[in-house]
Amino acid sequence: MNKDLKYIMLIDDDEDDNYFHEKAIKKNNPENIVIIKTSGILALEYLEPVNNAGPRPDLIFLDINMPRMNGWEFLDAYNLLDKKQQSEAIIIMLATSQNLQGKTQSKSWGFAFDYITKPLTPDIIQEIVKKYFPHYNGFKPLSIFP
Repeated sequence: MNKDLKYIMLIDDDEDDNYFHEKAIKKNNPENIVIIKTSGILALEYLEPVNNAGPRPDLIFLDINMPRMNGWEFLDAYNLLDKKQQSEAIIIMLATSQNLQGKTQSKSWGFAFDYITKPLTPDIIQEIVKKYFPHYNGFKPLSIFP
């Protein structure tokens, strides 16, 4: 996969998690643009071209446990979108604990690529990028950051 990584979407109802995850992303590359949506519903609205003239995310971190529409329900709704409406993003599921059933369940969608445990750290983000964006070289060496 030879894909650039400029836009990263966080879908999580927890403002503290969003704050720290955005900092971890920016620590790797301050030029990444982070799009934060606090619910699956808001994220789906953003991803529909009718509602969105903005940038399409290259990578989506999707929290599993959210009110009104959890991560699994988001994937169900995302799967029903017209293929033209679906973002070409890599979707990474985020959970508060390791769950073998969750890992297995995430593989049932062709667009949910991985399942990881919170919190996101700069090292975890680098591993994800190396795995799914192998040609991307936008990260700054972590040693230059305090």
